[in-house]
Amino acid sequence: MIFLDEAKIHVRGGRGGNGCMAFRREKYVPLGGPSGGDGGDGGSVVLVGQGSRNTLYHLQFHSLYAAQRGRHGEGSNCTGKCGEDLEIAVPLGTVVYDRDSDEMLGEVLEDGQRLVVAAGGRGGRGNARFATATNQAPRRADPGREGDERFLRLELKLLADVGVVGLPNAGKSTLISVVSAARPKIADYPFTTLIPQLGVVAKGPFDEPFVIADLPGLIAGAAQGAGLGIQFLRHVERCRVLVHLVDLSAEGSAVADLETVEHEMEAFNAELMQRPRLLVGSKLDAALPERREELRQAAAERGLPYLEISAATGEGVRALVGDMARGLAGGSSGAAS
Repeated sequence: MIFLDEAKIHVRGGRGGNGCMAFRREKYVPLGGPSGGDGGDGGSVVLVGQGSRNTLYHLQFHSLYAAQRGRHGEGSNCTGKCGEDLEIAVPLGTVVYDRDSDEMLGEVLEDGQRLVVAAGGRGGRGNARFATATNQAPRRADPGREGDERFLRLELKLLADVGVVGLPNAGKSTLISVVSAARPKIADYPFTTLIPQLGVVAKGPFDEPFVIADLPGLIAGAAQGAGLGIQFLRHVERCRVLVHLVDLSAEGSAVADLETVEHEMEAFNAELMQRPRLLVGSKLDAALPERREELRQAAAERGLPYLEISAATGEGVRALVGDMARGLAGGSSGAAS
């Protein structure tokens, strides 16, 4: 499956049908009179949330999404048929912007939610609408109105409860493959994960499951677009709890690795640094003692819960899942800081 979290589309509401100008000329209706019916309203373009979708890829195959126009009014006071709405399925978490003004038009967050992005035009009035006591044979009928037309920019921000962040090769993909049924690509080179991966974590048979996102690694300058840049950071915004992985087996300063990710999140959206966050040392089975101590001290200075795990051996993973669940419930963490 190809993951795509941004799309640009052209939408147009259906034009309303024209009003009809007609007169009754029937043998046994001596007074006759105007009998032109109204035109039907044009259909609207509507985005509909669909929980089974998780990408905007399907929107790349049409240059124009146009709703059906309304039928013209007819004689004998017959109103034209209204045009049908055009419904476009989008994944939950889709944010809609007007491409030209950059105005946010709305977002789709629930399954079945409908968001009208291009309203259809109203049908014109037939001449029967204009009859008065002093003008009993009006020769006027309104044309139908054009529907709304605009270019849209759609952004998908994944609806995950927990987001796993960290530098490339920090062990995010391995962790999500252990705690859920997700099977992301895992390899020993940077940027193995190029698209976000979602998994469902069930702590126990009677516990409420939650969604965890393996978000692609970022590098210095990501907030300005370096590496996977904003494509990664966009998805962090909706996560209620962040799990920040730092590789305990890598060379160099653990604090420098920690601060790189923190700086990019703060530069993108300062509010992210206020989210509940778990600081986790990964790859405990190959950890360097100096990095463990350095990271433990950094967690204490920041007041963050600190855990150490090895996704390869499973050590500490169960405790981490429990802390993630407690963080989502608003409870206190059981990890030592």
